[in-house]
Parts: sequence; C-alpha cells; structure tokens
Amino acid sequence: MISLRSMLQAAGVVAVRPRLWTTAIREAVRFVPDAWWSCRPWLPLPDRELVRWRTVAMYGCPDRRVNADDLIRWLYWCRSENRRRLTSM
Repeated sequence: MISLRSMLQAAGVVAVRPRLWTTAIREAVRFVPDAWWSCRPWLPLPDRELVRWRTVAMYGCPDRRVNADDLIRWLYWCRSENRRRLTSM
C-alpha cells in the first residue's frame, strides 16, 4: 500500500530534478483510478492494487518500498519511451 509519507518522499526526490517534473506528473496521473472523487477518501490517490502489482513485478514482494534510485531510473525510462513514441508517429 502506498502511504502519504511515501508519496511525499517521492515528490522530494523528483523536486530536485526539474527535467522529470512533467514525466512524474504524467505517470502519477496514470496511476489514479477513474472517478476517484466518488470514493473515500476523495483524493486522487493511486489505485492500491495497481501499486501492489507494480511493486510485485519490480521487486517480487508487495510490501517493499520503492527505492529512490529506482524511481528516478523508472521516470527517465518513461521520459525516453514517451519521446520515442512521439518521434515514431
């Protein structure tokens, strides 16, 4: 499960890397479920099951916290993939 503390730590890691701001926002929005406003706690929080699945896929364990270095690497990868998709169109 992702906590507010984890999200704030991730935001802090990304905050010092302006090149990743757009990518981080784009990817964060992709993790938010549709119609998030219709369920408690009425915040655009990532879907728990998606976060769990991604954590298991990455680390093999649903309870492991995402490492800051892994987060940055993943965001750079997302950034390069988004650019690659745009240039191949």
